[in-house]
Amino acid sequence: MLTVSPERIQLPPGSTVTLHYQTWDDYETLLTSRRDDAAIKIRFNAHTQQISIMAPMAGHGRRIDTLVDLVKALLRHQGRDWDSSHPVTLKRLREAGAEPNACFYIQNWQAVLGKERIDLATDPPPDLAIEMDLTSATDLEVYETLAVPEVWIYRQGQLMLYILTESGYDDRPTSLALPTVDVKALLPQYVERAWAAGSSVALREFEQHL
Repeated sequence: MLTVSPERIQLPPGSTVTLHYQTWDDYETLLTSRRDDAAIKIRFNAHTQQISIMAPMAGHGRRIDTLVDLVKALLRHQGRDWDSSHPVTLKRLREAGAEPNACFYIQNWQAVLGKERIDLATDPPPDLAIEMDLTSATDLEVYETLAVPEVWIYRQGQLMLYILTESGYDDRPTSLALPTVDVKALLPQYVERAWAAGSSVALREFEQHL
């Protein structure tokens, strides 16, 4: 059953709906109609006037949880502080809205401590946003509008790293947030290991590797 209305959103797992000629007010209405179903992701791009609504599959959640755990293990291993959130709604008023599968404040972790909501009019954007593209493709233009310095996209066993520049996002081999680790080669091994052998097994093996 697929329903998208101001009163209710219901999508089968793995489905995506794109609405055209939409406004910021339409976006806010749909965020409200979703209620507490945080699994459903809603994205708005004022430039294209599109709203995308996504309902992830089971593999989506399991893989993103593992990837987040691996990033946290790396940060702990390096003795660094951070603050992380997932899910979270990032909005720039009347321009763009996105809900990354996870985000990390690393350089700016102290700036968001104790805050129930992130307001990009006054708060810095997360240093790192992570998307799991199993259901739909990530719209990097939205993240450019939100001014997120680094976006990771995990798709079909590969991790792509995008760094924000003056001309948009560049696909880079090295992470801005974790420059001393070849995360592009290392992390997908353990994400897929978790899928086959279990999250705890993969994380334990990763920590032993570190």
